[in-house]
Amino acid sequence: MKRREVETGVIPKLTTFDFESQTQRVKFVTTLEIKPGVSCDAYEFEGDNSKDLAIVTVAPNAATPLQRVLLGERTIEGYFSGKGSLTIAKPSGEKEVHEVGDSPEPFSVTIAVGELMQWQAAADSALVFSEVCYPPYQEGRFENLPDE
Repeated sequence: MKRREVETGVIPKLTTFDFESQTQRVKFVTTLEIKPGVSCDAYEFEGDNSKDLAIVTVAPNAATPLQRVLLGERTIEGYFSGKGSLTIAKPSGEKEVHEVGDSPEPFSVTIAVGELMQWQAAADSALVFSEVCYPPYQEGRFENLPDE
């Protein structure tokens, strides 16, 4: 991937995606604007309707909505490119902050039903992350909350 793509968050459409130690074919479906500064490319896994994929681009200094996971068997958030952080708040009030972008190590985490999550891009870099949903995303999976 070219440095300019990472800086601007302009990611070419994918045809494959590496997930759980396998390269899987994906098909682009649509691009959605989540909010100003946050866009989402939605994909289907070819031959596998048990899950779907979103590649989310967050502009420099922007953040995704603060979301509570309400539904789903598994919601897997993964770092793709750029710099920023993922904050996860457990129902107990415990918070985890995962800084991404300085390590070449892949990063992914499963968000449980009831947990809150929010991605934040660094001031000097767009942030791109993946989200795999089992079963595929449908309205009502996440609840958008006011930022804390």
